[in-house]
Amino acid sequence: MTPLGELTTPALVLDVGVLERNCEAMAQRAARHGVSLRPHLKTAKSVEVARRATRGQAGGLTVSTVAEVAYFARHGFTDLTYAVGIDANKIEALYDIQRASGARVTLLADSIEAVQAAGARARTLGARFRMLLEIDTGGGRGGVGPHDDELLSLAREVQRNESLTLAGVLTHAGHSYHVQGGTAIRAIAEAERAGAVHAAERLRAVGIPVEVVSVGSTPTAVCALTLEGVTEMRPGVYTFCDLDQVARGICGVEDIALSVLATVIGHNLRSRRVLIDAGALALSKDQSAAEFRRGLGFGLVCQAEDTVPLPGVCVAELHQEHGLIACEGNPDAQAMFRALPVGARVRVLPHHACMTAAPYDRYHVVEGAGSGVQAVWDKARGW
Repeated sequence: MTPLGELTTPALVLDVGVLERNCEAMAQRAARHGVSLRPHLKTAKSVEVARRATRGQAGGLTVSTVAEVAYFARHGFTDLTYAVGIDANKIEALYDIQRASGARVTLLADSIEAVQAAGARARTLGARFRMLLEIDTGGGRGGVGPHDDELLSLAREVQRNESLTLAGVLTHAGHSYHVQGGTAIRAIAEAERAGAVHAAERLRAVGIPVEVVSVGSTPTAVCALTLEGVTEMRPGVYTFCDLDQVARGICGVEDIALSVLATVIGHNLRSRRVLIDAGALALSKDQSAAEFRRGLGFGLVCQAEDTVPLPGVCVAELHQEHGLIACEGNPDAQAMFRALPVGARVRVLPHHACMTAAPYDRYHVVEGAGSGVQAVWDKARGW
């Protein structure tokens, strides 16, 4: 077992006990709702996390890059939903993955042009893909409205293409990240469910079969009162949780499994700041939790031995490879310097786990306070 003090920093630290608790809680929610859990692995990008998130589940995985499709297919996952609107230029790479691994890759589209381009490229290669139609249930990002005439035209365009098979509909209530509290999130969860189900019912009413009705975000998965008519949900960040989820009331700080280990590399008496070697590239500049909670800076600071935030201490400023720690409301810089001497290790809890984890190529796995590194897990990155 390697002590955290021996790691080269910055390093990504993952508490497997918290991870497994989070995975089990979401699996139980899916079971209570009677839906499959298809976790979104864009957060973790790790086969070891995927195995824990899918234990006892039959819903496959959701991914968001071709690199993730290749990585999980290589590790034996055979049912992958590529949940980003398809670009026909990626069809050949996805087909190569299907042929090499035997995995089934399901595509996503929200326009006739995208369907036609993807279908034409697949036909040229002799490839076949399942396709989901993206439904906009209020997020305003991608998708056709559940009541739009375009929905039926889009479905018929997929049916006309011999290289594509219509699998169903998919929606993501991304706007759930911009509200706080159970009441507001439950309302979005119900709109997400109702919109996806209505889209499916409209297709079925004109004789178009719909197998999959897919919804999902971590906030709506946690807060939904019913998922009647839905077949699967696709939460992702629940595996790790983060300050963004804490600020929205989805979890507690004790549910955050991910942190960044950093080293104190200096003190600046003039600015009353502690310098660490984790900057914008190591932590990300995402401050999404600040929408609802102040005093978080670019992440909360903990001692290296645990993930209990030090009172009032946060990463207040970021440069590319430097982080500057401040203690809110504490004019005594020397006291902070004594508590965090040069060479000390700290852990930083992230605002947005997906963004923070993305550039790293491995997790240093611990379990509980005071634990050394029990394992190192690899992960995918890039596109």
